Amino acid sequence: MPITRNAKKALRVADRKRAVNDRTKKVMKEGVKAVQTLAVSKDWKKATESLSAAYAAIDKAAKKGVIKKNTASRKKARLSRMAKEK
Repeated sequence: MPITRNAKKALRVADRKRAVNDRTKKVMKEGVKAVQTLAVSKDWKKATESLSAAYAAIDKAAKKGVIKKNTASRKKARLSRMAKEK
C-alpha cells in the first residue's frame, strides 16, 4: 500500500486510467469478435458493414495508446482479409 500522499494519488490516477483502458480494449475486442463471427458464418454483407465499427474501435485504441500502431494495422489487415467474400 502507498504511504506518501503522492503515492496515494498516483494509485488513484492509475486506477482511473486502467478503467478507461479496459473499456477501450473491451469495445475493440467486441468489434473484432463481431466481424469474426459474421465471417465464420459466411455473412459477408454484414461482416463488411460491421468492419467500419471495428476499424473505428481499433483506431481509437491505437490513438489512446492502449495498443501499438503496428498492432492496430495488423488487426485491421487480418479483419479485412477475413471479411472479404470467398
